Amino acid sequence: MNILYIHGLNGSLSPEKRLVLEAYGHVFAPSIDYENASHSISDIINVYQDKTVNIVMGSSMGGGAGYYVSNHFQCPALLFNPALAKRPVVQHITDIEYKTSPIKQFVLGSEDTVVFAKDTLQFLASTIPFHPNYYIHLRNHLAHRIPLAVFKAEVEVFFDTLDRVNNN
Repeated sequence: MNILYIHGLNGSLSPEKRLVLEAYGHVFAPSIDYENASHSISDIINVYQDKTVNIVMGSSMGGGAGYYVSNHFQCPALLFNPALAKRPVVQHITDIEYKTSPIKQFVLGSEDTVVFAKDTLQFLASTIPFHPNYYIHLRNHLAHRIPLAVFKAEVEVFFDTLDRVNNN
């Protein structure tokens, strides 16, 4: 299984979180300079077009990009505090043929002061007709950064959900 992890603004996938993901498959984790790459969504799609992407994961700006990338590749996504409603830097949203993907799990922090859960929920509400399989985890006391313990727990829930859905 190939997992594409898309980091947030000025971020990267930590070695500890990479280890968590490697228990589930091969991890692609490109470095993205969002401030100088306003077409990062289409850039990511183009780079991974000839690879099999089974799962997309991302956080913040990477979660926002991951939303659209998972639609393009028609694969499930796990998105942490995704910057969907508002972004701190300009990103051009690629016109993608597919407006949905099989499953999207969102992890939103109630104490996030960078990507507000309320804004994300309003964005998601406007897309419900396209996405019957949203799983939204609103975590009280979670801020913008995702602690390793929360990351591990949500990754486990995500893969358990995939197994349950795929076996029905």
